[in-house]
Amino acid sequence: MTNEYFMRMAIQLAIDNVKNGGGPFGAVIVKDGEVVATGVNRVTANHDPTAHAEVSAIREACAKLKTFELDGCTIYTSCEPCPMCLGAIYWAHIDHVFCGCNQHDADEIGFSDEFIYKELEKPNDGRKLVQQFILHEEALAAFKAWNDKEDKTLY
Repeated sequence: MTNEYFMRMAIQLAIDNVKNGGGPFGAVIVKDGEVVATGVNRVTANHDPTAHAEVSAIREACAKLKTFELDGCTIYTSCEPCPMCLGAIYWAHIDHVFCGCNQHDADEIGFSDEFIYKELEKPNDGRKLVQQFILHEEALAAFKAWNDKEDKTLY
């Protein structure tokens, strides 16, 4: 199987998902030449803003492989990942990313992430959604508990 084969699979998932009431995004995760998981965008269908194709595929692959790290895996996505999905790809330690469309193609059909990229460049107090920090000392108790835990699994 070639990279083009798996990318065509992701593209077909996206096309079929549009017909099934979802968004125009599909993703395929492959390890050792075998499809481990697929995902499609079900944001509106599932009433879940995190139900992007890449995140859905990552969740399925991790569950199937019983791990939270997808080292040795490649993800094929019909479009360049949004900031959330790219973050999930990094957190999952996926080795390679192949994209069909780019963020400008997505922007042209109404799927723009530009405002997120611009917001992340601003200092916290200049963002539309300002993060307010409260109960800092109390919140540190969870970090202390983690730090003191001897049998923790780092990730």
